[in-house]
Order: sequence, then C-alpha cells, then structure tokens
Amino acid sequence: MALSGLFEGYDPGGFFDEAVTSEGAPRDHYEALVRRLEGLTPHHLAERERVRDAAFRSAGITFTVYGEGEGIERTFPMDLVPRIIPAGEWEHLEEGLIQRVTALNRFLDDLYVGDKAVIKDGIVPQWLISSSDGFQRAAHGISVPHGARCLVAGIDLVRDAEGTYRVLEDNLRNPSGVSYVLENRAAMTRVLPRVFDDHLVRPVDHYGPSLLNALRRVSPAGADPEPTVVVLTPGVFNSAYFEHAFLARQMGVELVEGRDLVVDDHVVSMRTTHGLKRVDVIYRRIDDSFLDPVVFRSDSILGVPGVMSAARAGNVTIANAVGNGVADDKAVYAYVPDIIRYYLGAEPILPNVPTYLLWDADQRRHVLDRMDELVVKPVAESGGYGMLIGPSATDAEIAAMCRRVEADPRGYIAQEVVALSRHPTLVDDHLEGRHIDLRPFVLCGDRVEVIPGGLTRVALRKGSLVVNSSQGGGSKDTWVLASPEARTSRGRP
Repeated sequence: MALSGLFEGYDPGGFFDEAVTSEGAPRDHYEALVRRLEGLTPHHLAERERVRDAAFRSAGITFTVYGEGEGIERTFPMDLVPRIIPAGEWEHLEEGLIQRVTALNRFLDDLYVGDKAVIKDGIVPQWLISSSDGFQRAAHGISVPHGARCLVAGIDLVRDAEGTYRVLEDNLRNPSGVSYVLENRAAMTRVLPRVFDDHLVRPVDHYGPSLLNALRRVSPAGADPEPTVVVLTPGVFNSAYFEHAFLARQMGVELVEGRDLVVDDHVVSMRTTHGLKRVDVIYRRIDDSFLDPVVFRSDSILGVPGVMSAARAGNVTIANAVGNGVADDKAVYAYVPDIIRYYLGAEPILPNVPTYLLWDADQRRHVLDRMDELVVKPVAESGGYGMLIGPSATDAEIAAMCRRVEADPRGYIAQEVVALSRHPTLVDDHLEGRHIDLRPFVLCGDRVEVIPGGLTRVALRKGSLVVNSSQGGGSKDTWVLASPEARTSRGRP
C-alpha cells in the first residue's frame, strides 16, 4: 500500500517508526488510520485543530510552564494523529508493568516497615538508600494497608531502534498526566469521530472510579464502609492544578488545600460548612518536603501540620506514601532488574536502558571519555531538567557536565542514547516523524491494573529527544486495540 495525501513523502528517517515500516508501508494495525487520514485535506485538519483548541480552552485544559515570557499557562498541545498499540503488544507491556510495580511496592515496604532484607542480602547498598534525596527517615514504621505504598505509578517507556520497549524511569511519587489521557480521548471522539469509529479501542474513562476504589481500599482499619477521600493540592499556581481539580471531579470527592485540613489528637478532619468531617485517605499531590511543616520544611504553608503523626497513628492513609522518592532515584533505577529478581524470582519482562553508575571509578572514566555519546542525568531531577544529551551538546556544555560529575558522582547517572521511536505528527499541512515515549498509569487496587494506553508524549521540536511538557513537548491519544476475542464478542470483524 503506497502512501499518499498527507502521508506523501513521509520519511521514517532511519528510526523505528510506530506507523510506517522501513519500506514505507503502513504497519498492519495502522492501515485503517492511514486510509482515513489520506482522505483528509490540510484545510480539514486545520479546522479540526481549531475545534480541539477551542474545546481545550473552554475546559481549562492547561499546563503551566514556569519562566516562559508569554505567561504562566498554555493550552496543553495534543497532536491529532493517534498512537495505536495492538492487543498482543499491549499484553506484553501490561505483564511487564504489573511485574515492575509489584516488585517496587515490595521493595518500598521492605525499606520502611520490613527488615530491609534487600539491603541485608546485598542486593542494594545501604549507603545508596540513605544518601538518596527521596529517602525519608520520617516514614519509618508507617505502614500502608495491603503494602500499596505506590498506589498510582507512572512508568515511562521508550522504544529503541529495534522496536524493543524499555523502561526509561519510574515515577512513584506524584505521577502526573492522566487527566490528559482522558481529555485527549474525549477530544479525539469529538474532533475526528469517524477516525475513532474505524477501530475498536479499549476505553480509559473508568480511571476515576478505579482510582477511587483503590484509594478506599487503603483506608485505615475502622474507617466507615465508604471512607472519606480527599485530593490535596498545593493550589491554583501549581503546574498540574488542572489535573488535581479534574481528578477530584472524576471521583466525586473534595479538592482541598492544606488550610482546609486540621489535625487534632492524631485525627485529620476537613473543614466544611457543617463543621469538621473526618478524613480517612488523602490523595496528596504535594511533595514530601512540603507535606507536614512539623516534620519536614517548617516554612511550608502548603501542607498540614501533624498529618504525619496521624498517619503513624494509623488514622489516615497518605497516598502515594511518603518516601517513595527513593525508588524514583535514577541511581536506584539501575538496581530495579535485581529487585524484581529478588522479590519475585523472575526475570524482568521490560528491560532498563543501559545505565552507568558514576560513583564507580571504572564506569565514571568510561563515561567521561564518551560524554559526547551519552545522556547524563541528575538522579533527583525530573521533567528533563539538568540533563545533557551528549550528541547535541556543545563542547562547553560537555566540559561543564564533566566538572559536575567529578564533583558529585553520586548525583548523576549516564545512559546510552536511545534512538526513540518516531510517530507521524501533524506539522503545518503535512506529516513528519517526531520522537515519542509512553507513560502508562498503574493502579494498585484489588488487583494491579494498567489503564489501557497511557500518555504518549511527543517531542514537537524537530530532531528533539526531549518529550517532557515542561520542555516543549506535546501529547497524542493512545489507542489500545481490543483483542480479536473481544472484537468477535462485540460483533466486529
């Protein structure tokens, strides 16, 4: 099948392309989409983009980028060409994600309320844990029902030049982006309904009820049969405030700020027009250091004084648990394959990206000699900040990073550059390949559930490998196709 219309002249560029083979033909699961898009004109797509932007502005779907000259908020960019994942491929990802999050929950529980067997048995060094910015001694001894310390995980996946899915990093503290998954889907069904109807796509709109059920499941012993859940936000100036408000609406629970909660006798209550109401579960979207000024930063006006004592007394559950950041540490990431083997007795289904630990003198020398070929990242940063992409860096940038690594080798890791897969993306009046990743969301409720799809992030800048929204990236709707059995049961061929 030759490419024409919007796809005419489309070049995979030597990368693994999600939609088009190296020979220039559409992959089987993209044929229906390609046929439909080839029949659309640039004028029609531009009109659809205006409809999308108007809908996003009306709904307040925004993302804050600090320091930009045009202001604080901008409409979250969504490309109209969706990413499609066939059923068999998704089954593999789902199995690997469940395995990884299960092992990481056991690791975190072992560290904070267990006997630290993973350290005693030499799997992970004690000094690495204790030196991690994400490790919180104040969380020691605070248990979480069912060991669900990471109730919501966002695991970043990339696909390399061979098409192999690899885990790029784990997000077990306050992973963001799921609101855009749901809003992207709603936008696609409104903006390009015929394109959507060509495929049997698994739904994502059950996320709110699933999240609420998972949060209620970890309520403290003795809580009401329908425990009171709240979403705790830092406030309207936070970059992800739209998502905080969105999720509270999706679950039908209160969105609160720290000043709305009070702790008395180790019990958390919410101020209401009818007086104080006890709170059982706090889905917090505030970082550890700002959560409780009694325990962490005394100058924080965002958190709730005494909330850690209430959690320690077993009267409230904080989700995700305090201290999860130790597992987000990019140096600890390198040990996750061994953590999976240790706790589950199985080989990792989803491999890591090859990673170098720079406190090791031999690995550090190797990296310093190849700095122009590697990606170097601070272990405690997120959002693409502070990293160096060697092949596109200047000599001065490489020299500066070498100095930082030598001064603080524990603070950095290095990784081989992954030639991220690309995807057709609308650029003006035609399609061009842009690099993408995928952040699926994993819920630990009655079972570990992976929401079908996730947030596909796209590097909108030509040639860029940085997909983060804070660095100019956008997103795509992600369609997970139902299995042939589901198609037959629904009466679809």
